[in-house]
Amino acid sequence: MRIAVIGGGPGGLYLAALAKQLGPHHDITVWERNAPDDTFGFGVVFSDETLGGIETADPAIYAAMEREFARWDDIDIHYRGEVITSGGHGFAAMSRLRLLQVLQARCNELGVKLLHSTFAPDVDELARDHDLVVASDGVNSAVRQRFADELGASVDTRRCRYMWLGTDKVFDAFTFVVRETPYGVMQLHAYPFDRHGSTFIVEMHDDVWRAAGFDATADREWQPGESDDAAIAVVRELFADVLDGHAVLTNQSRWISFGTVRTETWRRGNIVLLGDAAHTAHFSIGSGTKLAMEDALALAACLHEQADVDAALDAYETERRPVVLSTQRAAQASLEWFENLGQYLDQEPMQLAFNILTRSRRVTHEGLRLRDPEFAAAAEAWFAQHEAARGNGDGQPRPAMFQPLRLRELELANRIVVSPMDMYVARDGVPNDFHLVHLGGKALGGAGLVMTEMVCVSPEGRISPGCCGLWNDEQAAAFARIVDFVHTRSDTKVGLQLGHSGRKGSTRLMWEGIDQPLPEGNWPVVAPSPLPYLEGVSQVPHELTVAELDAITQQFVDATRRGIDAGFDLLELHCAHGYLLSSFISPLTNHRTDEFGGALAGRLRYPLQVFAAMRGVWPADRPMSVRISATDWAEGGHDVDDAVEVARAFAEAGADAVDVSTGQVVSHERPAYGRSYQTPFADAIRNRTDVTTIAVGAISSYDDVNSLIMAGRADLCALGRAHLYDPSWTLHAAAEQEYTGAGVAWPQPWRAGSRKPQTGRSDAPRPRLELVRQGVSGTHHQRWRPSED
Repeated sequence: MRIAVIGGGPGGLYLAALAKQLGPHHDITVWERNAPDDTFGFGVVFSDETLGGIETADPAIYAAMEREFARWDDIDIHYRGEVITSGGHGFAAMSRLRLLQVLQARCNELGVKLLHSTFAPDVDELARDHDLVVASDGVNSAVRQRFADELGASVDTRRCRYMWLGTDKVFDAFTFVVRETPYGVMQLHAYPFDRHGSTFIVEMHDDVWRAAGFDATADREWQPGESDDAAIAVVRELFADVLDGHAVLTNQSRWISFGTVRTETWRRGNIVLLGDAAHTAHFSIGSGTKLAMEDALALAACLHEQADVDAALDAYETERRPVVLSTQRAAQASLEWFENLGQYLDQEPMQLAFNILTRSRRVTHEGLRLRDPEFAAAAEAWFAQHEAARGNGDGQPRPAMFQPLRLRELELANRIVVSPMDMYVARDGVPNDFHLVHLGGKALGGAGLVMTEMVCVSPEGRISPGCCGLWNDEQAAAFARIVDFVHTRSDTKVGLQLGHSGRKGSTRLMWEGIDQPLPEGNWPVVAPSPLPYLEGVSQVPHELTVAELDAITQQFVDATRRGIDAGFDLLELHCAHGYLLSSFISPLTNHRTDEFGGALAGRLRYPLQVFAAMRGVWPADRPMSVRISATDWAEGGHDVDDAVEVARAFAEAGADAVDVSTGQVVSHERPAYGRSYQTPFADAIRNRTDVTTIAVGAISSYDDVNSLIMAGRADLCALGRAHLYDPSWTLHAAAEQEYTGAGVAWPQPWRAGSRKPQTGRSDAPRPRLELVRQGVSGTHHQRWRPSED
């Protein structure tokens, strides 16, 4: 093949070397507009996984890289005069310039043609004259920009500014410095890359950047190679103690806003994107060069394995896209964490350290326990004491999910909530034996709180004919039977969620067609404005009058009274998912011009009126919560800043907790699904308002629960589908962690099963086969100590 590579960065060079190694007869040319020793940035970091791939793919390249590595295990977090260290992480870094020189030398050795200080010919010309064109021309890829529409390319530019710098100070660990300045909070990320220097990056929110006056050069046209010397002088002064008299090194160092590049496809004919040209991930998880070199390895392998270029490019993208998307999700979580760093400044150093280490969700409590058991134990001990000081528990360390939580006079034995889940099997609103087994079984399974599905306050307020209700005494008696069983047979508490379907009512059972209108026997639906949920499919709702609103408020009050009689421990008002009260809150569904519409305060007026009426009759010693949709996932709708104000308003009205869900408000929503994808909204509400929050949404492992709670991102975690899969999820989580203390209550008849059963020969005790054991116990705290020779 004739292969043209546009861009001589690490990704393009590595691809050229590997492809030439696998196919010595390939004619491969790399065009690079910069000189061989030009590079932007200072050091690059690799994971052990990536290095393993490099070693296997080309031992010669790996051996040359290994001679250059700075290696260490520790991460230091500096905050408010304390340094918290976590070890066992494993890093390898090297100079970016030396990496380029290693790869250039290998390409020359293999016979790749390298053209430096040379612009590549037109990409269409290259595509005609070559079998394959690889665009590895970086984040500002001219190839991607030229074919942006065909590739589905987009760039999401965020709200932080950062600057790449170097220093002749050799840090001995990966270092995070969180610094409160007169302008706001700034952070420094630093790591060594060889025996002579380190990379450091200064980052801050755009508001802080402006307050510090760094925007003075925002409109300046910079000359090639020029750095923002005035800003660098201020940075040097702000972090003088960290630099400790060492020099600051520059390399075209200017303020940048990070842009996450995404493309719907990485190829156009025989042209394929690689590395930052196709995708970017925030530098805080050290991924740019790593991803590019992994791309190169995969592409070279697919070219070797597949019968033709077309099949190879399809295989390459099929193989790499899931990996890249996973990395981008982790990087996005990390990016947003730093973007919102200001909301964590009330956290103590230990919690902030745990929070920063677990910010991407790739490193978790269990991962930290395996890497650094001493750090994990210290964090657990701190959390236990912290919670005891807040009136929760006895201060004894245990998994965070098994620390108790007090809401008014109600104490939950642990932090696990069975999320409200509609079952659609009631008849005339009356819960039956299915609901007894469903809720009773989850209670026996050990959760601290079991929530009913949305219980409707009137027949017209149901989602479907199978929904539960609480508009008559028969329904109340049936619920009382369930509550009595839970209270008698477990330590679990029971919460009642009340709601009204609004414009999303009169629909089929979920498995018959979710959100689809009933074919017959339907009832009129109501809403703040006459806007159907599914245009041309759903009913056009009746716009409620003030008198009708008052009547619905009374229905909520009457249902609340029946909930008291049924013995529920907690009451939740459903203001999420596009149901009636949610439709009042969102500007996409509330177009009213009276006192219940307009700005957020007006749109909140009716939901707050309902909440106040319910709080007025609900016993003062029992807590109330409210479920909200923290974002509409749609342009012009609610987002996190609105959610914070909504939560604050309900807290001021007497809400003891906010159950933070998202979306389902409008049918054209575009959710950003992923593991724990709704948690950042609960996190923002908790840390900006100090209200107790319940996180929900794709949380399924005890490790995620422990991590979220210890990091202070939520107080409770609600799990839905995980409990459908395993009704005894909480008890099994305790068994997996080999925990049997407070917060875990196996029913007496089940206690013989409280130990995790063996699953095969791998569980059996292993014989000792070493005369002298290798390694030492405890955490590996290697720090970078370069030799003097």
